[in-house]
Formats: sequence, C-alpha cells, structure tokens
Amino acid sequence: MSRKPFYTVVALLFLAGLALSLYRHFVFEVPWLPGEQRQVWSIEAKVEFEATGKPVKASLAIPGTQPGFTLLNEAAASPGYGLSFLERNGGTRAEWTIRQASGPQELYYRVNMMADPHAESPTPVAVPEIAPHTDQEPYATAIHQVLSRALERSSDGFSLTRELIRELGSQQQNAALLAQYRPKPRLLVEMLNRAGIAARVVKGLTLEDGRRRQPLVDLLQVFDDGRVEVVDPATGEPGQIENMLLWERHSSPVLDLVGGVNSRVTFSMIRQQQPVAVALEQKFEDSNLLNFSIHSLPLEEQALFKGILLIPIGVLVVVLMRVLVGLKTSGTFMPVLIAMAFIQTSLVTGLIGFLLIVSMGLVIRSWLSHLNLLLVARISAVIIMVIGIISLFSVLAFKLGLTEGLKITFFPMIILSWTIERMSLLWEEEGAKEVLSQGGGSLLVAVLAYLAMNNDLIRHLTFNFLGLQLTVMAAVLLLGNYTGYRLLELRRFQPLARED
Repeated sequence: MSRKPFYTVVALLFLAGLALSLYRHFVFEVPWLPGEQRQVWSIEAKVEFEATGKPVKASLAIPGTQPGFTLLNEAAASPGYGLSFLERNGGTRAEWTIRQASGPQELYYRVNMMADPHAESPTPVAVPEIAPHTDQEPYATAIHQVLSRALERSSDGFSLTRELIRELGSQQQNAALLAQYRPKPRLLVEMLNRAGIAARVVKGLTLEDGRRRQPLVDLLQVFDDGRVEVVDPATGEPGQIENMLLWERHSSPVLDLVGGVNSRVTFSMIRQQQPVAVALEQKFEDSNLLNFSIHSLPLEEQALFKGILLIPIGVLVVVLMRVLVGLKTSGTFMPVLIAMAFIQTSLVTGLIGFLLIVSMGLVIRSWLSHLNLLLVARISAVIIMVIGIISLFSVLAFKLGLTEGLKITFFPMIILSWTIERMSLLWEEEGAKEVLSQGGGSLLVAVLAYLAMNNDLIRHLTFNFLGLQLTVMAAVLLLGNYTGYRLLELRRFQPLARED
C-alpha cells in the first residue's frame, strides 16, 4: 500500500503549523523567546491658562500611531469639562469645553506610546500645498542668493534642505541677515516652497526618562518624489530621529484656546518596560479573526489552556521514549498526567508524594486481594483509599509545618487508583521485577515529560504559537510509522559483539 498519502498529510501538517507560527511572529510580532519586553513611554501634557469668565474651548493637538511609535491607550483629566476627541486637518485633537470658567485652569492629557520599529501611520500623510511667498528687500535678495547656491549643490528636496541649513549656519552676511528675519524652521519652509518642494513645520517631543516641563521642538517635514522625511533643522539629516515623538504633524497650533489667556503646554514623561505580551495585547486588541490567539480569551480560560497546551509536548515525550527507546510504562499516558501533577507540586515534592501514595496503596491493595471482591467494588475501595491517604498526608504535612506537602492534592486520584490496581495485578502475575520495571519507566518518562513541559521556552511557544500543535502532531504521526528496533532491544545483540 502506497505511503504517499500518509507522508503528504504529515508534510501538510508540518507546513501548516510552521506557516501559522511564522504568521504570528512576523504579522503580530510575537517573539520566539520568552521574557522579552517593550519600551513604553507614559507622557502627560499639562495645559495651563487663565480663564476670563466666558465659555472656554481648549483644543490640544495629540499624537497618534506613527513610524517608530504605536499608541497603546490615552486618557484625560478635566474636572467639570466636556471632552471630545476630534479629527481635524488630518490629525486628532483633544477638545475640552465648559460653559463658564474663571481663574487658573489646569487640564491634563496622558498617552502611552510603545517604541515599535514596525509601526506605521494608519492613514497616509497628506502633502501640504506649496504656498506662494513675497518678501521685502533686502530679505528677498538674500533668500534668492542663498537658495541659488543651495540648488547648485543639491539633487533632490532632501539634499536641498541639507544645503540650505548649511548655508544658513554659515557666517556669511546673507545668513546673518536672514537669522533676524524669521525663525529658521519657517524660513526653511518658505525657501523650499520657492524651489517647488512641499514642506511644513511640525512639533516633536524629545523623550527623556524622568523629564518634567519638557517643551516641544520645531522639526521639518519634507516631501519629495513620493517620499516624506522628518529633518532636524539643526543638522539637516533626514530620517527618524532617535527618541523623538512627533506630537503635532499638520502645521496646526499645538493649543487653540478660546475664553482664556496666558496659556502654555508642558510635558512630563517616564519610561517603562512592559512584558511583550501585555504591550502587544493592547496594540492588537481590535484585530480581526486572523489574530487567532489564546490571548483573546478571558483570563480564566487563558490560565486553563496554558496547562492544556503543554499536554501534546508530554505526549511527544511518551511516544519518543516508548517507540524509539522502548521503555515500559504503567499505562500509556499515565506519565503525562503525573508530569502535570509535578508541575503543580514541584518535582521533588511530587516524586516523594507519588512514591508514598503508591507504596501505601500497594500494601492496602494486597490485603484487598484476599477478600475476593468484584472488580468494581475493588476499584471503588482503592479510590476511597487513595483519597484517604492523600488527606492523611496533607493533614500530617500541615501539622508538621511542611506546606509543600499540601500540594499533594494536585495528583489525579482516579489515575493513581488505576495505577495501584494495575501494579498490584502485575505483581501477582509477573512478579516484583516487572512492577519495578514498569513503575520505574513510568516515573522516568514522567520526569522527562515534566522537564520538557516546565521549560520556559516550551511554555512560551505552546501558549503563543498554536501552530506548534500541528507540528507536534506531524512528529507523532512520523514516530507512529517507525517499525525498527528500539534502543533497549539492542542489548540482545551484545553476544554477537563479544564474538567479534
């Protein structure tokens, strides 16, 4: 019979699991390794002004998701004020309103921004119109001369910006004259517009941990040949400026105030490190069904699945040890359930508890065998006996101050009862040697399964990459097709090796 369909199914399972895992990693940015953290900036804008006793409307420009930063959440504190988030001129603004206010006023806006190299603006950046400019003499002549020299040494809008900044930073007479004419960022925008290059002044916030009353700085946003770059007016270098958040990106006022005077906006910030799972959960909380993740479930179900998803790893260990190594176990997958109990109790406590319960259970079970009971009654008696033993050990451990001993209640009582029953029957039919062989094999496989399932990397991968379950299934199917010798069976060939 052809094995092609079998290997086709195995290959499809493996490729599907790999594809799902890669999709989760590259699209939803889930890391391969546990313990990774993301840098999150918590920024607070404080608006202060003097209200004049009239209706007040304060409109503050606020940042959004942009290259280098993802907006996680935002909030505002405004006692007595109405608050709305409005879309205006392509950007978002927070608008506070109140019917009447007088005296000093303070409004607060807080936002959490995650440093994110994969972040992009949700909407394309609109190219500003090139506005005509007329200047009086002698400034018009100075602008013309500086622009002409810069045009000769440039090839595009970004290199022209760099050359203009270099010219204005020189000690020449024209540069000194223009420095008194207009602020440098506005002057650069006007000169770029004269050259047919779209540009505008935007406001950026330099992020420094623990800073208070930090002001905004002027930056240039230059558009040329379908590209847009933020340029530092001090250096002329285009590109993303490190730890620079664009707060206002559309040449609108940072604060537009009606009904108040003497206004100002200051910024405070702190840097935090958040686990990557928390940060990404906030980033993708509104994602569609393609974000197929356990994180979308309630926390109670997440905690449940965190243990359930480890079972296939334990099953894979059992299949490896039984099919390839040839170890005997008492029950096919009893070691997996014991390993799950070890995760709850810790390895040493679990081993001691398991050996004590099974040993005492075998002693009592040997007495029950003389009563010639029916199977159902005998198993029922063993279950009650196991519960009694666990209760006795728990109370004794508590009386002695051994709090670790209380974790023995995590053992699966029904499985322990069947284990005691099977070992007792095996003792009667095959002898103590076979009981020790299967019991020892079960414990060894349970310990190996525990080490695999309790590994931080394995726990991270199984919980965050559901596609891994398909690859584990593909591996189990391949192992199930193995018909060769097991490692422990090779001992039969030792006499032949001695003869050679």
